[in-house]
Amino acid sequence: MNCVKMKLVKGMAVGFFAGWLLAGCSSGYSLVGVEGGRIAITDKYDRNTDPEALSILKPYQQKVDSIMKPVIGHSARALSAYRPESPLSNWIADVLRQSAVRAIGKPADVAVMNMGGIRNAMPEGEITYGTIYEIAPFENALCILTMDGATLKELFAEIASVHGEGLSGAALQIDEEGNLLDAKVNGRPVEEKKVYTVATIDYLAEGNDRMMAFRKAQSKTFPKDALLRGLLLDAVKQCEQKGQFVSAQVEGRIKVSASN
Repeated sequence: MNCVKMKLVKGMAVGFFAGWLLAGCSSGYSLVGVEGGRIAITDKYDRNTDPEALSILKPYQQKVDSIMKPVIGHSARALSAYRPESPLSNWIADVLRQSAVRAIGKPADVAVMNMGGIRNAMPEGEITYGTIYEIAPFENALCILTMDGATLKELFAEIASVHGEGLSGAALQIDEEGNLLDAKVNGRPVEEKKVYTVATIDYLAEGNDRMMAFRKAQSKTFPKDALLRGLLLDAVKQCEQKGQFVSAQVEGRIKVSASN
């Protein structure tokens, strides 16, 4: 086998291929490092299109468009996600909390959604299936947990440490260093021995994204047919059926106080 000296470029796929190729060489080359990074998919790739490639993709594009482009609702304003609190993360957390009704017969006491799981903003105006798929592209599903107040406080402290996540049913006071100063659920102080219900997604329920407190939950329930994306689609459609626009705003659910 001929050996090829390669310059590794950014990208996991290229790095993997280069490693495989170098491993097959008998000259003693070895992989000393791999650089990785994100490639932004922007409209720059649309400026110099390949007619032959477009002709191949056209029938598939038409099929995708027929599924993704139908309008299912409307947004009163553009909603985006950011820390410590944002309109879009509030809306998604509210949907999760209300969706607990299907499992426990009432909304959860608290709902949590990670900012990292919200992958796009919601534009003002028409909402399509594609809009929701871009916001929630992962196969995350609803999970309802129970935990005592002491564990819930640990969860709130973890949320404070990253300077905020999507939150519903609770109000946190944190400082600029990410310390939890105060926490209330439905306007009341958290009682350490009281059992609370928390709605979230299955990914977080396993303790991912630095939310280790979820691993201490007393119980976990995974309702059937409750993908986050489906819950959001249903929420948009319900608003449309009522003649209402999807709307959310920052409400002071997570307030940041200046550090002493």
